[in-house]
Amino acid sequence: MTDQAAIRQGTLDMLILKALSLQPMHGWGIAERIQQLSRDVLTVPQGSLYPALHRLEARGLIVAEWRPSEDNRRAKYYSLQPAGRGALKEEQADWRRFMQAVQLILES
Repeated sequence: MTDQAAIRQGTLDMLILKALSLQPMHGWGIAERIQQLSRDVLTVPQGSLYPALHRLEARGLIVAEWRPSEDNRRAKYYSLQPAGRGALKEEQADWRRFMQAVQLILES
């Protein structure tokens, strides 16, 4: 990740919730999905990803369970909870309002 592409903590939480809204995934899969969806602009370091996953789990927004991965290894899969869907919806609305405000300033 470049310095310009650093992800703020609240933004990372929102991106994780968005990735998990698509399907349950293990940590590595979440990081890959975020990178893929951002067209390689955003990468999530493991040192930021796992604390965020623990934080979201502690808030009851996601749950984790151990199960076999695609390559038959044991992996911790995370899935979005109903409270997580609600939080994602709120975060997306806040983010859109923020982007519109910045755009108004830049275009003034």
